[in-house]
Amino acid sequence: MIKAESLVKSYKIGGSVVRALDGVSLEVEDSEMLAIMGPSGSGKSTLMHILGCLDRPDSGRYFLAGQDVSKLNGNRLAEIRNRYIGFVFQTFNLIPRMSALENVELPLLYGGARRAKEKAKAALTTVGLSDRIHHEPNQLSGGERQKVAIARAIVTDPAVILADEPTGNLDSKSGEEIMRLFSLLNQQGRTVIIVTHDPDVAQQCRRQIRLRDGRLVTSQ
Repeated sequence: MIKAESLVKSYKIGGSVVRALDGVSLEVEDSEMLAIMGPSGSGKSTLMHILGCLDRPDSGRYFLAGQDVSKLNGNRLAEIRNRYIGFVFQTFNLIPRMSALENVELPLLYGGARRAKEKAKAALTTVGLSDRIHHEPNQLSGGERQKVAIARAIVTDPAVILADEPTGNLDSKSGEEIMRLFSLLNQQGRTVIIVTHDPDVAQQCRRQIRLRDGRLVTSQ
């Protein structure tokens, strides 16, 4: 599903250049569940942005579903991203004055998909929120908000789910529920990649990789 070859990405900070990724290569199989670990500043978020087609590497190659997307322009990257990838973030990124159903519908409406409401209801049922579809985010618990975010991520039926610290704002019980949900989605055939600081979260993934100073230091 994913193949990265010698990815390099640098940023200018003040008068210096920081190499966020320094020759990272990895492969992620179809239907794999992978954890990306590492301390702050290790390059985890930069790698996630490239894998999610939110950014491009300075050099190296990135293949997603067999396509070399390393050099695509912004519009083409957006097309690939919308087709293949669903995102889940630590802060949920829900629109406050919209119901759970309306939040989940958004990606479908942007893409002009038919039967958006029906598909959004089905996604919310998948995450166990069929009875909360008309609630706004401030009427939901943290775990329920993250479930809405997951429903929004899967409503377009992406092949890959990228999750950035998805349990970071949750209590332990809610975090366990979210990880069970990711495991279920993985068992249904989706590739799941989770960026996390939490070793307990990482251990629930089939494989873990660790970054340090922009380099891949361990893979197991």
